[in-house]
Amino acid sequence: MEYLRAFLVGGLICVICQIMIDKTALTPARILTGCVVTGVALGAVGIYPRLVDWAGAGATVPLTGFGNLLAEGTRKAVEQDGLLGALTGPLTAAAGGITAAVLFGTLAAVVFPSREK
Repeated sequence: MEYLRAFLVGGLICVICQIMIDKTALTPARILTGCVVTGVALGAVGIYPRLVDWAGAGATVPLTGFGNLLAEGTRKAVEQDGLLGALTGPLTAAAGGITAAVLFGTLAAVVFPSREK
């Protein structure tokens, strides 16, 4: 049942974004940014963490989950460090994902070097 919930929630998020790409004049970059901002907003008011508890990876893997991660990291850091935590919290919370993206991007650039067409 856990896999089904994850599939349904993650799929629903993807369907909503795909419909927005197909039916609106918004660029994909704006829609993806909107997903992150939506995740931040829903995480800030406490809705998204309940969705994560129910849907698991179906809610944490899409970009809305990244936004929620940023909001949660900010909240914890502000509680611990005060106002300075608003600057350090999001990066601390997302450090693993950011590091993986940089590492694998660099590895791909080394393995598949660019060339002129």
